[in-house]
Amino acid sequence: MNQSALLRPDWTPATIALMVLGFVVFWPLGFAMLAYILFGERLRDFKRDVNERADGMFAGCGRHRNRHRHSYSATGNVAFDDWRKAELERLEEERRKLDEMRAEFDTYARELRRAKDQEEFDRFMRERNSVKRNDNSGPTAEFQTP
Repeated sequence: MNQSALLRPDWTPATIALMVLGFVVFWPLGFAMLAYILFGERLRDFKRDVNERADGMFAGCGRHRNRHRHSYSATGNVAFDDWRKAELERLEEERRKLDEMRAEFDTYARELRRAKDQEEFDRFMRERNSVKRNDNSGPTAEFQTP
């Protein structure tokens, strides 16, 4: 995912401005933008999962159709047909490896974002707690007895 994108499901100045503009122009547009900001990452994951499941359901149909088509497009040269079959299988294996690598990278990037968010939250809580301690540690003049 490109984190430098102008419109990403996050609280960026651009998304906030579009949300406010959406509420001004037509309130359902504002709610749609708010939903995108809040749930955009989940929708992207949902879409990817649905696409993967649909690809899995129809993969058997595609393989059967391709096998059927290739059986009719045989060249008559057994050596060439065997080589072509081996190359297609090799390419399918490479595609499977690339899909696995992409899924691993997506998981890695998601974990990096989660770790960054956790670190920012921890820093915020440390700063917030230190400010509260500083405010509460100094005695005030009203409560001192003469």
